[in-house]
Amino acid sequence: MLAFENAPPFAAPLRFFLTAPLFAVLAGLLVAFEGPDIFASRWTPGALAATHLITIGFMLQVMLGALIQILPVVAGANLKRPLAVARLVNVGLSAGALLLAAGFLSGIPALLGSAALILALTVLLFLTATIMALIGVPTTSPTIRGIKFALFSLAGVVGLGIVLALGLAYGWPLPLMALADLHAGWGLGGWAGVLLAAMAYVVVPMFQLTPGYPARSSWWFPVFMLLMLLLWSVALIADWPLLVRFGQLGAALAGIAFAGLTLRLQGKRRRARPDATYRYWQLGLTNSIFALFLLSTVAVWPAAADIDGWTLAFGVLLVAGGFLPFITGMLYKIVPFLSWMHLQNSGQAKVPAPAMNKILSEPEMHRQMLAYAVALALLLAAIFFPVWLARPAGLAFAIANGWLWWNIASAIRRYRLHLADIEAKLAVKLATS
Repeated sequence: MLAFENAPPFAAPLRFFLTAPLFAVLAGLLVAFEGPDIFASRWTPGALAATHLITIGFMLQVMLGALIQILPVVAGANLKRPLAVARLVNVGLSAGALLLAAGFLSGIPALLGSAALILALTVLLFLTATIMALIGVPTTSPTIRGIKFALFSLAGVVGLGIVLALGLAYGWPLPLMALADLHAGWGLGGWAGVLLAAMAYVVVPMFQLTPGYPARSSWWFPVFMLLMLLLWSVALIADWPLLVRFGQLGAALAGIAFAGLTLRLQGKRRRARPDATYRYWQLGLTNSIFALFLLSTVAVWPAAADIDGWTLAFGVLLVAGGFLPFITGMLYKIVPFLSWMHLQNSGQAKVPAPAMNKILSEPEMHRQMLAYAVALALLLAAIFFPVWLARPAGLAFAIANGWLWWNIASAIRRYRLHLADIEAKLAVKLATS
């Protein structure tokens, strides 16, 4: 049961949704500026900077903003002073992502250390606020369980990230590559993957008119994913490489199972005409399955990771091809829906709100989605033909995400125009009643 009356002020999540695409634009411009060198390895300074501009600047921004909106509505967990929390977290994530990218590119230890400190404090503030809100909230649905498990994983991925940033800055004797893989596992599997699934249990049936997810698998998906990540972590500490690979394989297969199940449910949807959200999800699900197939293959046959382009293809497919389409597709539902809901409330049942397509139209979203699909195809091709395609791919990625920002900003501008119109009409009605 969703309690929309508990929703925080619109400005709380909105600042995250407007900031996030700008970081993806920066990442695209960085790829274009660095050119073919950025595709030489996942460990180049440019690749590390672009990756974190997307994972922190785009993904984490949207996900934390969405949680500030969703926690009171889905779980009845009301954050104290949500606007103040949102302002501090938004600024902290933005500053931390920029400093981290600058630290990777320049190699200056102080920048990496500052980024680690700011991101640690920012996530600590967010976790403190959300955990306090969740105290006493019973786990009555797979979505609430998934959110709780995802928050635990967020602490894990940020903790590992801080250790890695400080280790890189000050030359600590750490197994950086193995820890970076584990950091990515907790970030993409435990945090982003589990939270995505928890949200999918609500938004896919509601917005795409599919049947609901099976209860048993929904309850056990976050548990299984967490167990695999814990196994991977313990095996890494104990230096048991076979169990490390077993943990990776289990996490990859769980992700494939979730994606396959979602595709199956979408095949049974009651809405015949696909919209931009549906197409974005189809794109994300297909790419995720390919990416996780690559990961599971490496878990069984480690030498595959040495094949040219294998690791980069996995990263581009899972992040740019999987998570970003999921998130963008949800933004295209969440922003118009929240606008409509706040307009409806402003009208006080006396002045109706406009339809959601008056706030953000399907053709606008569809054209941007096509631009993103072209950018993604160029990014994947640039892995194998970097000299020819690296710069066009970066520019195309920047343009597609700049277009996303423009669409969201246009929706907010129309929301404000409709709000002013509704308030004026309401004042007339109240004065004449």
